[in-house]
Amino acid sequence: MIPPNPTGLPVVLVTYSTKPRGGVVHTLELADALQHISEPVRLVALGDPERGFFRASAVPQTIVRAPQPAASLEERVADSLEALVAGLAPFAEEPCILHTQDCIAARAACRVRDQGAPVVVVRTVHHVDDFTTPALVDCQRLAITEPDHLLVVSRYWQRRLRDDFGVSADLVTNGVDVARFSRPSAIDPGELRARAGLEDRFIFLTVGGIEPRKGSAVLIEALGRLRHSCDVPPALVVVGGHSFQDHSAYRQQVLERAEALGLTTGRDLAILGTVSDDEVTSWYRAADAFVFPSINEGWGLAVLEALAAGIPVITSDIAVFREYLGPDTAMLVPSGDAAALEAAMRQMMDDPELRRRLASAGGTLATRYTWDACARQHRVIYRDLRAARGAGVA
Repeated sequence: MIPPNPTGLPVVLVTYSTKPRGGVVHTLELADALQHISEPVRLVALGDPERGFFRASAVPQTIVRAPQPAASLEERVADSLEALVAGLAPFAEEPCILHTQDCIAARAACRVRDQGAPVVVVRTVHHVDDFTTPALVDCQRLAITEPDHLLVVSRYWQRRLRDDFGVSADLVTNGVDVARFSRPSAIDPGELRARAGLEDRFIFLTVGGIEPRKGSAVLIEALGRLRHSCDVPPALVVVGGHSFQDHSAYRQQVLERAEALGLTTGRDLAILGTVSDDEVTSWYRAADAFVFPSINEGWGLAVLEALAAGIPVITSDIAVFREYLGPDTAMLVPSGDAAALEAAMRQMMDDPELRRRLASAGGTLATRYTWDACARQHRVIYRDLRAARGAGVA
């Protein structure tokens, strides 16, 4: 259990996974930063208790064994929800704040609360998915309307929640560990390039795998155009890809389209999947530029990581990115426009001064977003929730 908290309700950060996805990274970094400022905190997540989180953390943690994957997404959501409800029960016997980071965790925490547990449920809404299955649409809606308090990491989603769901949310900034991404790589970047057979190629890196939300199809179209128009075409390294949803059909379509465009895995594409934390960090240093044509993001933690690593960035020109990026810190291209993305990638390749200028300005921008600042914003919100519950003021 969490140690006694002289300031009131302790905090339990809850997430649906232990794998390296944006919401999970946010949860781990926030937990570490809260502990650093002496805020009693614990982590609870679905996963494999023997393996734990993808990255070590000194924060006390409980890994609730995740159920075996069911055949359908609806069944996986239901099974995970039930497992997390059971796993949260011991931590809800005493008053606490259950701070959740995703739909499954939010629904589980609300279920525990509604069974009579003396808890306050907080939900950080990173983004809203475009579900079409009624059961999943309803699950997502309830995970937004049922919690006691909502947080968001961008003004865009603050407006969207108000307009689409009629709820208010507090804005907290995201963060990045600049020291981690700017220090020398744990793995030699040259070794990574050689291992992928890309020593002499201009490398674009993208993080997050191949899925609709990441704009992967548009990126492959742009890369295919460059394959035929450049004397020495660039290569694309794709890192990550763990997702609760099954994107295998979309992934197959994208890879078939890549083949039709003359792109070859192992020559033009290196699709690495989930790699170690050290390797992810090292790929940011090994690549020549970062490309992130997402169509739906809560904030884009990977963008901040790239900026902190000191490599130039291309993103889609969507509202969340415009909140912190401008023409001096990144190249922003119209979302879904393969021709515009091709042009931006070509300009990035051809203009070393542009790369230098963007990398320098982006690195300075990244220093404005710290996890310590993020944790202190959360502590103020927790203090207000404790005061409202009569549990004392932090």
